[in-house]
Amino acid sequence: MDHETELVRRCLAADAAAWEALLQTHTRKIYNLCYRFTGRPAEAEDLTQEVFIKVFQTLRTFDPAQAAFGVWLNRVARNHLVDHYRRTKRDRATSSLDDALPAIEEKSSPVADATAQVESRERRELLQRALERLSPDLREAVVLRDLQDLDYDEIAQVLAVPVGTVKSRINRGRLELARVLKRMEQMKGPAKAGGQT
Repeated sequence: MDHETELVRRCLAADAAAWEALLQTHTRKIYNLCYRFTGRPAEAEDLTQEVFIKVFQTLRTFDPAQAAFGVWLNRVARNHLVDHYRRTKRDRATSSLDDALPAIEEKSSPVADATAQVESRERRELLQRALERLSPDLREAVVLRDLQDLDYDEIAQVLAVPVGTVKSRINRGRLELARVLKRMEQMKGPAKAGGQT
């Protein structure tokens, strides 16, 4: 029995310390997933709490023979995010934040001058806006692969689709993301040249 399966077993036996250990291990990862889907920190925090409430309520359905706990947790989170997306489809508005997408920040230049910081923030904001324009199926595949670093088999388990579908969605999502980013950059270029914001 692996460590997380043992923690789940202890949680089911009402061991509060085991629940805290699971929370400490997975809260940041689930928050990042929620943030990448919503683009709003407060909403991502609320969704993270909702995901863990759902996890607590459905923990008895976890079957270690079917998947690792992390994969099961991602599936629960993904299903909750899809439900949330459907409920709030008309209410969403584009929003971006300075602390968005730490994976992009890691790839940016270590130069600490103000110009580099502004350019890095603009890239993160641009990527977040572009992600929000992808269809939910493509966005979740790209986020899980490129930003959460799940492998194809794990993503297939989370999304409950074949690996071939996962690869197709990631490929289409990356192509669409590149197209959206290129269009956004082209639109931004003339505005700057014209002195507009």
